[in-house]
Amino acid sequence: MSYLPIQQVLKTLPVGTDVTIKGWVRTKRESKNAVFIALNDGSTINNIQAVAEAGQLPEDTLKLITTGACIAVTGPLVESQGAGQAVEVKIDTIQIYGPADPDKYPLQPKRHSLEFLREIAHLRPRTNTFSAILRIRHALAFAVHKYFNDNGFYYLNTPIITASDAEGAGEMFRVTTLDATKPPLTEEGKVDYSQDFFGRETNLTVSGQLEGELGAMALGKIYTFGPTFRAENSNTTRHLAEFWMIEPEMAFYELEDNMNLAEDFVKTVIRYALQHCADDLAFLDNRLKEEEKTKKKEEQSELGLLEKLQFVISNEFVRLTYTEAIEILVNSKPAKKGQFQYEVSWGVDLQSEHERYLVEKHFKKPVILTNYPREIKAFYMKQDEDGKTVRAMDVLFPGIGEIIGGSQREDDFDKLVARMHEVGIEPEALWWYLDTRRFGSAPHAGFGLGFERLVLFVTGMGNIRDVIPFPRAPKTAEF
Repeated sequence: MSYLPIQQVLKTLPVGTDVTIKGWVRTKRESKNAVFIALNDGSTINNIQAVAEAGQLPEDTLKLITTGACIAVTGPLVESQGAGQAVEVKIDTIQIYGPADPDKYPLQPKRHSLEFLREIAHLRPRTNTFSAILRIRHALAFAVHKYFNDNGFYYLNTPIITASDAEGAGEMFRVTTLDATKPPLTEEGKVDYSQDFFGRETNLTVSGQLEGELGAMALGKIYTFGPTFRAENSNTTRHLAEFWMIEPEMAFYELEDNMNLAEDFVKTVIRYALQHCADDLAFLDNRLKEEEKTKKKEEQSELGLLEKLQFVISNEFVRLTYTEAIEILVNSKPAKKGQFQYEVSWGVDLQSEHERYLVEKHFKKPVILTNYPREIKAFYMKQDEDGKTVRAMDVLFPGIGEIIGGSQREDDFDKLVARMHEVGIEPEALWWYLDTRRFGSAPHAGFGLGFERLVLFVTGMGNIRDVIPFPRAPKTAEF
């Protein structure tokens, strides 16, 4: 008999169908008359119950059916006599693929802390919470590719190993084959990277943007979706050392076009998750409601998870300049009462508390901020005519602050070179990037969205290490 995923069995098969289901035991319960086994195979948040009559299964078999064991059950699908499920499987035969010693298996039918589950990341996908997160992560990734394909973008694979630092931050992981204990040295006593594998110093990329721009200046509209790395010694709930970035770049797009695309894109992928992950999102919504009850009233979120997602897709994003935002913040009650942790004035880089005030308190809508001071933004952003600001844009969401950062790119060769000198980047090191301004330059724009930030928002989780299968962070590289 062919095996069908539990999701398909629950949704499509009529009562009376003979089925074979396979999965991992969540719970086993025995009564005087029957044995009840809850099975899950990862295809759905919902378990399926398999029932055997008391005495039907040999004692030796029953002993092996414990939480975590992997089994296969064959029998007819029948109407359930108990609450909580419409159908169940009446066991004819049972096969045990792999037992799980209940004295050693760490996932027992009780509530485990997220911190504990991070220590067993190889097993946490078997929990309801993490199986839901990973199914939603899959749906969002599929929705990203679908959106760009449907809108005429080409998927470009940009390098993971690079000799350039797109952000100019310098917090990069070095890639080398040189002897770590005795590297070759130059006459000046520095490491001689000319003898390294690539003949120069190379690193893991922090962004595919610069190479993405090259693709856009030939193919029109491209997007990258790949792993990126930052060696920032940060242990916050918003940072990872290894993460995935989505970076579209578009020729002939200016700032307004860029904002329109970002808003439509993020609404579309969230809408896809709502349509295709309803059970998982309902589970996470309930989980978040229970979590909120344990917080002080002033710390509780005004919106539930599903309400927050509807909030984003139902509202037009408010658009205003950085200068207008600063004026609002300076005149706000929190600023006047000294309640902001960080002071607000023109020229400062806005903190999450400022961004969330604009979204959650002032406008009560998602916000796109534009035209930031050029001193706090990257060298490649298009300079405004006032010489003080650049055509940057940040998309701000409730509960998270900035989720998308982007800009119109500087297409003027002389202005770009002058800005590179200002921030200490040698133009010769990026000669290939400058060639797109030398030969057939054109207006173009793009943005970056950290995929884990998106998954964090859609799932309502509080720590970014809980929305990637195997998190990489300072002192954390297990599995």
